[in-house]
Amino acid sequence: MLALDFINTVACAGLVLFAGHFVRRLAPVLARYNVPAPVIGGLIVATIVALARSRGTTLVTFDTRLQAPLMIAFFTTIGFGASLSLLRVGGPQVLIFTLICSVLALFQNVVGAGIAAALGQHPLFGVLSGSVTLTGGPATGLAFAPLFEKAGVPGASTVAVASAMAGIISGGLIGGPIGTLLVRRHALATPHSTKHTDPPLATHLVEEQLPEPKESVPSGEDKESYALLKALVVILVAMWAGSIVSGELEAAGLTLPAYIGAMLIASVIRNVDDATGMIGLSQKTIDDLGNVALSLFLVLALMTLRLWELAGLALPMIVILAVQVALIAAVCFWPVFPFMGKDYDAAVMSGGLCGFMLGTTANAMANMEALVDRYGPAPRAFLVVPMVGAFFIDFINAVLITVCVNLWG
Repeated sequence: MLALDFINTVACAGLVLFAGHFVRRLAPVLARYNVPAPVIGGLIVATIVALARSRGTTLVTFDTRLQAPLMIAFFTTIGFGASLSLLRVGGPQVLIFTLICSVLALFQNVVGAGIAAALGQHPLFGVLSGSVTLTGGPATGLAFAPLFEKAGVPGASTVAVASAMAGIISGGLIGGPIGTLLVRRHALATPHSTKHTDPPLATHLVEEQLPEPKESVPSGEDKESYALLKALVVILVAMWAGSIVSGELEAAGLTLPAYIGAMLIASVIRNVDDATGMIGLSQKTIDDLGNVALSLFLVLALMTLRLWELAGLALPMIVILAVQVALIAAVCFWPVFPFMGKDYDAAVMSGGLCGFMLGTTANAMANMEALVDRYGPAPRAFLVVPMVGAFFIDFINAVLITVCVNLWG
């Protein structure tokens, strides 16, 4: 048996991450459905470990002490994205879309909990197959899994990953057809384009709305390295202060994931800096650091999955997910399409909503890209959806999940 310390474990995670990227290039279907490379690599290792265990062999043990800090770091960067100035840039439509998605995330949890209870499962099993993994994706599912385990949901990490993967695939499958159906049913005028170029990543679309600060770099310092250092220190300070806030909230009797305090502190720092310019935060640099932390966190969490714990839970999960997919599809026709304007952009937004309310923001962008490739550009949709899917809904979803854990835990 190979025993890895925490440094060796992170090094191994890095190799597994790049192995995931390699497999994703070899199998285009994985890229088509936006299955993240960390998920691919981590699941391969988890499968190998599970197969060895079924034959009575323990191949390797991992030291995952850095898993929690990496997870907290990622969600701290999400907090830095909760900028009120973005709401002003996006206008009323961003606010309306955020409210719709927030209510929908709440419904995902209520519906999931109700079905789980009817099937003889813990209500939180349904929440785990609700907004935790569908709106939140695999990262949120794995972050909350320890709380769900303590509350009585066995194999929460494994269920979270299975649910998230099913959601990613479902969101990729139904988003394009729903947008197309809306365009055709309502005979919407579409801005045909003979040539269309791929949009940048969702986070980069949003970053363009937050002007980069004018750096005052000390003499002898490199501008880029100084910005990176400043972003890293601010993230660490938010994590430090956030741990104090989380401790106080838990002392008050609230059950919280470890990152909630850091996320709240980060959002306060972001909005104070937007108003004063005192720090000069670069959202792009913060997002880059967050993406690194997310990738390594996902790989570390997935490598240690106990896949054998899914036995006996597959049928209830399938039933809950089938209802959740039907719910999202129905909501696209009402209230999303009429509330967002009953026009072509609203139809494209409906396709995007399927992506990030069932999977990830990458799914949303892929769904909308498929529609605009066929019918023409939808600039309003590409402004609104990334803002909500990449930033605001993750923040709100964390609060909703925390309420559910305290209610049913």
